Amino acid sequence: MTRCLIRCSALFVWENKRVKFIAIDLGLKRIGLAYSAHKDLVTPLRAVERKNRDQAARDVKKVLDEWEVDAVVVGIPMGGSSEDEMRRRVAHFMNLVGFKGEIFYQDESNSSIEAESMMRGEIKYIRDGRIDSISAMIILQRFLRCR
Repeated sequence: MTRCLIRCSALFVWENKRVKFIAIDLGLKRIGLAYSAHKDLVTPLRAVERKNRDQAARDVKKVLDEWEVDAVVVGIPMGGSSEDEMRRRVAHFMNLVGFKGEIFYQDESNSSIEAESMMRGEIKYIRDGRIDSISAMIILQRFLRCR
């Protein structure tokens, strides 16, 4: 089941069970990931290097299974001309992943810029996926803050 989050409406606890989320910042080279099982704590995970769609989908599925998540929050740019195209791409990718839980969309506008500013001061900017996973962390924090 896929839900579009335009306004914050989903519950953080379903049927007296704490919900585990993973956020995805879907990119062409890397896929940023972040995890939360508590509204106030979001942890960036190791990004998935994307060599091709099938390999990336398998790697993301492995992370979702490992963390036993109930729902996925995917960042997309909302309100722009590319929103419909991005929703289509995300839906296709998530179909490849084969995730059976709930999928929510969250506006990712400026999350990468915010992530880069958080990394400022690091000794060296390395393209190892840290920025992508921090961007996913920001996306998930925005989603959880609305609750």
